[in-house]
Amino acid sequence: MLHQARPTTLIAHAGRWYFPIAFIARLPFAMMVVGVLTLVVASRDSVALGGVNSAFVGIGSAIFGPMVGAAADRLGQRAVLVPVGLLNGVLLGTLPIVVASTAPDLAVLAMSFLIGASAPQVAPMSRTRLVAIVRARMAPARHDKVISGTMAYESAADETVFIIGPFLVGVLASAVAPWLAVAGAALLTFVFVTAFALHPTGRLVVADSGHRTPAPARELLQPRLIVVVLGILGVGLFFGATLTSLTAFMESHGGASRAGLLYGLMGIGSAGLALGSAAFPAAFRLGWRWLVFGVVLFGGAVAFSQAGSVLAVAIVLGVMGIGIGPTLVTQYSLGSDRSPVGRSATTMTILGSAVIVGQSVASAVTGDVAEQLGAATAMAMPAGAAAVVVVAAVANLVLSRRRAA
Repeated sequence: MLHQARPTTLIAHAGRWYFPIAFIARLPFAMMVVGVLTLVVASRDSVALGGVNSAFVGIGSAIFGPMVGAAADRLGQRAVLVPVGLLNGVLLGTLPIVVASTAPDLAVLAMSFLIGASAPQVAPMSRTRLVAIVRARMAPARHDKVISGTMAYESAADETVFIIGPFLVGVLASAVAPWLAVAGAALLTFVFVTAFALHPTGRLVVADSGHRTPAPARELLQPRLIVVVLGILGVGLFFGATLTSLTAFMESHGGASRAGLLYGLMGIGSAGLALGSAAFPAAFRLGWRWLVFGVVLFGGAVAFSQAGSVLAVAIVLGVMGIGIGPTLVTQYSLGSDRSPVGRSATTMTILGSAVIVGQSVASAVTGDVAEQLGAATAMAMPAGAAAVVVVAAVANLVLSRRRAA
């Protein structure tokens, strides 16, 4: 009797439909901040109100995102993601009606906060699932290499959706109407977040962690993990500051609708280098990768602040993409390594929330700076965000050396 060969690749273990579903399911999260900003500005004719609403999305995610992750660690991803995803889809679908009505601005702010609070944490939960599959079903000798490649793919996927998301919002808002982008995010949430939640891989995490006692929550406050959160917050700040200042720059050059296309240039090098980072030699340690590519990011951001033409901006965005992809891969890899026992979904959710918080805050602040002081001043904001990434990288190296000593 012939025996069926055991799967040897992560794709075979996860299933061929897992990766497309998980990729599309994280798109609404990347569309929320810009979608809410665009809708509120168009409907209520207030850039300031739109910026505050986008910030409230980030605040809601920052407060409740880790709680969603902690609940998934305790109850399993299915039990948490299904109701949270359905609630988020309803809120997204209702927001255009509330914004277009005579409801007070406070009601719109409350809706934005609830949208952020109920945001399905697909990306961090996907990382948790895949790491659990590797550790439970693959040979121990392959764990480090496969997990490194997994983090590279996941970071490339995150980077790609955080570029595609705003691009989709811009296309739908300019081609049809601003409400369609938010409605589209609601539809994607209903279909693909539910599909992700019900995928068979959702069961493995519970089985993998059920026999272990979770580490105390206070271990999430260890300095070596906090510095990673600070670094990835800097990446979120960079995303928000870059897209918003780029939009202001293109508006002054008569083509605000092309900002999303230019922004996409940053994703080409970023995704490519993120995927390729799995091939970096082991001697090029994670801490040094973070610092090296963080410096590349900072240098590109400084050049961005001085760019005076559309061509120069396009070239500089390509350079910045080289820095951002490997930086994200490194930060998520370090977060996974330093996650307390039984707290992996919580840790990954904290990191994912830090990105959306940074993007929200930077979008609001940079938009206000652009409105008050002009696009040239706003274009200096990404350099400040990149500086946060570099400072956190240095702090990480210092903490690592102290631990080794």
